[in-house]
Amino acid sequence: MIQAIGLTSNPRKELPPAVDDVSFEARPGRVTALLGAPGAGKTTTLRLMLELQRGRGITYFRGRPLHRIAHPSREVGVLLSEVPGHPARTIRGQLGMVCAAVGVPIRRVEEVIEVVGLVSLCDERLGTLSRGMDRRLGLACALLSDPHALVLDDPAGGLSVAEGRWLHGILRAHAAHGGTVLFSTDDPKEAARTADRVITLEGGRLVADQEAADFARTRLRPRVAVRSPHAARLGALLAKEARAAQRSVEVVREDGNRLSVYGSTCADIGETAFRHGILVHQLADETGDMGPHATPPAEGLASATVVTSDLLTSASAASTLADDAPTDDAPTNDAHATSTPTDDALTDDAPTNDAPATDEPATAVAATVVATTGAHTPDEPGPTAESRTRAAASPGARDLPQLPPPIAVRQAPSPLRPLRYELRRATGVGTGYLTSITVLVSSALLSVLLARIGHTPQPRLLAAWPRDCPLPPAALGAGLLGALAFGEEFRHPALAADRGTVPRRLGLLAAKLLVASVTALALAVLTVGCDLEMLYLVYGRDLAGVPADWLSLSASWIGLTVGCAWAGVLAAGIFRSTTAGLAAVLAVPVVVVPLVQKTLAGPSVRKAAGFSERLRELLLMQWPFGGARYIAAGARLVAQPVGGALMLSLTALLCAYLLTTLRSRVR
Repeated sequence: MIQAIGLTSNPRKELPPAVDDVSFEARPGRVTALLGAPGAGKTTTLRLMLELQRGRGITYFRGRPLHRIAHPSREVGVLLSEVPGHPARTIRGQLGMVCAAVGVPIRRVEEVIEVVGLVSLCDERLGTLSRGMDRRLGLACALLSDPHALVLDDPAGGLSVAEGRWLHGILRAHAAHGGTVLFSTDDPKEAARTADRVITLEGGRLVADQEAADFARTRLRPRVAVRSPHAARLGALLAKEARAAQRSVEVVREDGNRLSVYGSTCADIGETAFRHGILVHQLADETGDMGPHATPPAEGLASATVVTSDLLTSASAASTLADDAPTDDAPTNDAHATSTPTDDALTDDAPTNDAPATDEPATAVAATVVATTGAHTPDEPGPTAESRTRAAASPGARDLPQLPPPIAVRQAPSPLRPLRYELRRATGVGTGYLTSITVLVSSALLSVLLARIGHTPQPRLLAAWPRDCPLPPAALGAGLLGALAFGEEFRHPALAADRGTVPRRLGLLAAKLLVASVTALALAVLTVGCDLEMLYLVYGRDLAGVPADWLSLSASWIGLTVGCAWAGVLAAGIFRSTTAGLAAVLAVPVVVVPLVQKTLAGPSVRKAAGFSERLRELLLMQWPFGGARYIAAGARLVAQPVGGALMLSLTALLCAYLLTTLRSRVR
């Protein structure tokens, strides 16, 4: 069960809140529709329920608010917008990422794909999907963790009739298995046809909470749609025959040559048009919407309608009829029926009450009252005002809080399988492969060109690193891949599609750093291997030899590529952009290295002579496996300008990342 209590959004400046004191229930085993015109507050209500927007109120999902549930994705499946996946990722790849994020086995993908009918399209790219297929994919993502409740915002919007019927069939099947379904729509016919209960919003307030049968009876009325080039003449004839037969018929002249006739049938209208030789282009049964303030027709009351052209005429007609018609306390035996076709239709604030005439000889007086000031007057409060009056008069009303509790924006959940998620994210699109191939080709060509020019040491030839370039292609490629690890998350947020952000948790960061390190290590080894092979093929064995100090050079080379990859990951996670991550990588040799060189170029009073001997004194026994030698080598790497600048940059970026993470948790 879903229980929403006192949902109220925060007002902006002097504007009223988009949602004001909305409370309702959605019961298990039933489909509940949240109905309202565009701007009525449906999406804001759903976002307040899911704690995606600040406001007031509380929503219970089977007795617990969402922030008290350990794994919210296993309690409620959400579909608020289109699936924001990478356009080059396949349907199967996208669902595999979501499986790792919510912690369900990968075999669940095949089950859900079969349920939503995407078996033949599972290898299609997300960028090629139609609106209907995208909705199927969004529903599949919502069903992956087998949630108890489904919350969907206009799921059938933009779909064809067949696709909409299929989607509502899936929702009905979920409810039949004991689940709770809540969806929003702006089509009252869709709500009456597919839901068990309809909750109506207007202007951010709850105006009706009805069973679907009561909703259809009070708000939807059958009508006949007529199109004719002689619509005015046909409307006058229908009104004349209605007065002669003393029948309740309402003729509404709409835009163009269209009429909406209430209280008649296609056969009667067709016979009238045929007798008078009027050409008819359309004659069809429809269901008309009476508006959110519609009331059921009174029993045993035969009524006719005056259709007016504007509000001024409506007000004058209402006052005239009210003066001429007898009151309910003094009924008469005279029945009047009037119908006047005009150019405009009645508004939703002016519903009319009509009912078929009874077989009894005594009839009530037919009169039409056109209301221009609202459904309730100050002296006659509506149901909401009455309920509030009773609540205020109850003995325990003073003990209740005057305002509902505030709603804090819930943090996006971290993936339950972060390493598995990151691996599927990195290998699911071709960006990483294309970047790696570009790096290898450019490094090989650049090393051949540098060897032809000469005056380049062999270590720089193997790394394809000219003296005038800030970084070699392999380091730039590793930094770009690291920046893409977080940059694509913010651009295509699969972890928090409803928020447009990414959870910056330490588990996710560790997974991204590990995958980036392995990728950078592979890229560094492949780059040196390809450069050696190209130099051997072009120039022979003279330039293809292995340097004598290859171990220290390899450590420096691997440290450079891995450090650039880490800098890209951290900077993109902090600044939420791939471009910012790559800019941070380039800033190390361009900005930080000159600063470090300038600092170290000054006079020094002390030197670090005997550092390795003092390392041995830290332990009473000898360092195992020659550990002191490796630590001394690492210290020499850090002492270099590039190594020191990279270490300094990584330390600053890591501290900034931890600070932003702790600040978000404190909030």
